[in-house]
Amino acid sequence: MSNFSRRRKFIQLRNEIKTPLTLNPFVFTRLFFVWVILGVAGGIVAGLYWLLISFLMRFTHHFTSGWEIIAIMTGGGFIIGLIVHYWGDPGELDIVVNNVRFKGGQLDTRNNIPMIVTSALGIGIGSNAGPEAPMVQVVGSIGSWFAKKFKLKGGDHRSMSIAGMAAGFATMFGSPIGGSLFALEIMHHKHVTQYYRALLPAFVTAGTAYFVFQLITSMGLVPVWRLPFPFHINNGVFDILWAIVYGTIGALIGWVIVWAFRMLEKTFKKIKLPFFIQTALSGLILGIMGWQLPITRYFSHFEIIDLLHGSWTLGILIIILFVKIFSMTLTVTSGWRGGFIIPIFFIGVTLGMILFKLYPGQNLGLAIVCCMAAVNACVTRTLVSTILLVATLTGYASIVPILFAGLTGFFLAPKSPMIAAHMGREKMLLED
Repeated sequence: MSNFSRRRKFIQLRNEIKTPLTLNPFVFTRLFFVWVILGVAGGIVAGLYWLLISFLMRFTHHFTSGWEIIAIMTGGGFIIGLIVHYWGDPGELDIVVNNVRFKGGQLDTRNNIPMIVTSALGIGIGSNAGPEAPMVQVVGSIGSWFAKKFKLKGGDHRSMSIAGMAAGFATMFGSPIGGSLFALEIMHHKHVTQYYRALLPAFVTAGTAYFVFQLITSMGLVPVWRLPFPFHINNGVFDILWAIVYGTIGALIGWVIVWAFRMLEKTFKKIKLPFFIQTALSGLILGIMGWQLPITRYFSHFEIIDLLHGSWTLGILIIILFVKIFSMTLTVTSGWRGGFIIPIFFIGVTLGMILFKLYPGQNLGLAIVCCMAAVNACVTRTLVSTILLVATLTGYASIVPILFAGLTGFFLAPKSPMIAAHMGREKMLLED
């Protein structure tokens, strides 16, 4: 060995001795603890938010006469409109998605208080918007705030925001895996793995948030909408064929939802009412529908259970289906704050029950879960997470038919999506 080689070996050995010993023999790094802390914060926020909207819903349930429901919904809409008018627009899911995709995950926590106030008030008094979108924005912005405090840049900052969004979805859906994947899919439905670096942070944060959320709410780990009847009859390949049929019909209803959303959106832009008048007017209409058809009031978390356990005629189910579509799209387009995923699941359940009424020889459970998957995959274009969510939330034993129904709904979706952020860079709603 030459003198040069010996000297080089000596320098390498000296550098190794001077390098501090690595005391962490595990895979996790300090970022793991950051993800966990974010999950704890997100779980606390989501748990307290759930307790708040649950209290408001229980309170407003006591008012059952027509004039009380109409007055509550109209007055609530007016108050929400005033808050947004004077406090400022707290944002919406489209802007959150675009800021994560194209602004490196920069989300503003200053919008959190008005978002919590307006969405909790609307959900609590009976709007048809769910709590998932507000929590996605709130916890996602907390993730962005954490990223700034820990001086995370680029992809790490974006991953923290997505992890916060995953925590919001996981707690409101009751599914850490499905919620995490939903947060990734909602970013880019054509390239689910585009933000693969955020997958592990999303799982850790969502799992931690879900654990804390369960400690606060004591909701339990059982399926939220377990089907109250024997729901799986193994008919082999025929189950797959039925799933494709249900998926096709579910996609048709998905088109109806997107069309109704676009029509109402254009209508409100055309008439140009003051915002608080617009929300009050929509509250009046929602109040009338909620009075005449109570099962269509609220965001459907508990109403799906009532629907599954109820005895309904074919005519009533058809009315419920279209009233729910109208009330959900009216809520979202008129300025009430909240999401539409859980109401879409309600629509899917209703559609499955309608198809069973038309042909009682079917497997009712199969019809319901396939319609839930198809309608949601068609409207939101979130295929993988929708399949997992439907299986988890209903406790359905076989995921294969749900997969085929979801695929059918996904590929039969309209080119013009309901979520504007999916349209691409040229039509972004970037926040100024």
